[in-house]
Amino acid sequence: MGIEIFDIDVLLILALMGVGMCAGFINAMAFGGSMLTVPILIYLIPTIPTIPSGVEATVLANGTNRVAIMLQNLSAIFGYRRKGFSNFRHATLLAIPAVVGASIGALIGTETPDKAFKPILAIVMVTMLLLTFFNPTEWLYKRINPSGGQYRVITSIALFFVGMYGGFIQIGTGLLIITALRILDGEDLVITNAHKVFIVFFYTIIALGVFLSKGQVHWVLGLTLAVGTSTGAWIGSHMAVKMGDKWIKVVLVIAVVASVTKLLWDTIIGNG
Repeated sequence: MGIEIFDIDVLLILALMGVGMCAGFINAMAFGGSMLTVPILIYLIPTIPTIPSGVEATVLANGTNRVAIMLQNLSAIFGYRRKGFSNFRHATLLAIPAVVGASIGALIGTETPDKAFKPILAIVMVTMLLLTFFNPTEWLYKRINPSGGQYRVITSIALFFVGMYGGFIQIGTGLLIITALRILDGEDLVITNAHKVFIVFFYTIIALGVFLSKGQVHWVLGLTLAVGTSTGAWIGSHMAVKMGDKWIKVVLVIAVVASVTKLLWDTIIGNG
């Protein structure tokens, strides 16, 4: 082991910060960053001697990830605002149903044990990876062709359930929000992304509060990850309309295949 800070090896802290930067950049431009951060937290947490042996890594990782999610989206909000993409009044109205849903989903997340969470996480990661390549948003948008917020009530209902899902696991929530807003609200894609980070920021405050109340947040890991994700989100929000996504998909494929293999292996061995 090398130099340690708060019983965590410095190299692991730097690795976590680097992964956080990639995740924040990806989330600001599209979605999927938590497919990188949640698995690395799950694998890192058992190596920290100060964490009690009875604490389940998946639950603690799920809660800790919210620190980074909250701060990276705050960073992205300021980034979009500087670019002139902000309508806080409309975004607040959109965030309300998601906040209500997230409080319910987070409560479910705090009570989900490792043996159930790991296979759920593996299925979610594979599903979201497939949706990364076969994103149905634009296909559906062209066929529904919304205008003037004509589906506002349906949008609110959809965001409630998206918030519930986000409160529970977070991974891929960005895609679900983008889909709901793009198809039902009819906004421009860049404006949709700006609203997405606003919605996620506010419902994550509630979700983080729930996980904190259960003692399921590791602040050192969460803040370390947040430094990386906030930096990546700030950069990503400024480059959202300039960069392609091919390299992002390559990174996600490698990370998801490796993580899903490990999660399923742990589940099989743990139940064997």
